[in-house]
Amino acid sequence: MFDAMHADPVLFQESNLWSTPIRDLGLTLEGTRLEPILAEFEEELRRIGLTRVRPRFYLSTEWGVPFETVAVAIPFYLARPDLTALHAERVGHVEGFDRADILRYLRHEMGHVLNYAYRLYDQEEWVKQFGSITQPYGEEYRPEPFSRRYVRHLPGWYAQKHPDEDWAETFAVWMTPGLDWRAEYGGWPVAAAKLAYCERTVAALRELEPLVTDTELDEDVGEIEYSLDHYYRNDVSVLGELPPGLDGALQAIFDDLGGTEGMSLDEPLRPAADLISRLEPELMANVFRWTGHFPERTRVLLRYLAERAAQLHQGYVATRETSAIVALTTLVTGLAMNHVQRGSYLP
Repeated sequence: MFDAMHADPVLFQESNLWSTPIRDLGLTLEGTRLEPILAEFEEELRRIGLTRVRPRFYLSTEWGVPFETVAVAIPFYLARPDLTALHAERVGHVEGFDRADILRYLRHEMGHVLNYAYRLYDQEEWVKQFGSITQPYGEEYRPEPFSRRYVRHLPGWYAQKHPDEDWAETFAVWMTPGLDWRAEYGGWPVAAAKLAYCERTVAALRELEPLVTDTELDEDVGEIEYSLDHYYRNDVSVLGELPPGLDGALQAIFDDLGGTEGMSLDEPLRPAADLISRLEPELMANVFRWTGHFPERTRVLLRYLAERAAQLHQGYVATRETSAIVALTTLVTGLAMNHVQRGSYLP
């Protein structure tokens, strides 16, 4: 398996791949690792009796289902390992990093397919359970972690983003093979009611022909004129604010971990900056999952902390590395929660 987090984008920059229009990269679903995963997903649909809706899968710039269609867009960078590695390096987060994760996204997108195919969003009970689909849809949202009104499926408490996403996440949980949603959400009455509605709705749809069968594609990979260079031009390093005023927090962490009484003065300290950099991939993923703080923002935050730690010459003794990891994780999680809830890292 390729090491997505340590791929070298220079290899792309030195070749014409970097400047070639994406449409000319020859990307297809056929013959890729995606093909058997899609076959597995279609078997899942057959097992739950959803055979009258036939989604069309295609490669595009991101996951999604264009409104009023049954076409499921899959990110083009998942079609080739080298492109997946490049995306991980440039963005820091891959939505569909392995088979299980790709299936997780497919179940979510299938929820959108059903919603549009049968126009569920127009039904009174759907609106009562999830809200109006006409609510404003923005990329920014402030989730309430661990709210028992919503299911947990995709990272970042994604069901809380919009009623359409709430339904798609609910359907995905209901569809997940081997998941006992009644037991999982037995103590979450609102989320459980949504799941029960989902089960009743799917049962009613199994024998109905869809109202919408349009498979019009949005940004099909075969028509994307711009290059990888253009696609990644907006460097994620410029996203988000850099939170000044954290030097004291870093010093408080590493002053406590820099040595113990009786320790040899010649024993070298490990650089705190190196540890922060090493923790970056895992912290990005887990902070997003449990706080909703976007991975690209967490990366900006971590690189800022690493830079400041280096400038302040912060370090720790090898025997205290576990304590350093716990302290850094707690600090970053606390800052992320502040940003999610207040819009800034510090008051």
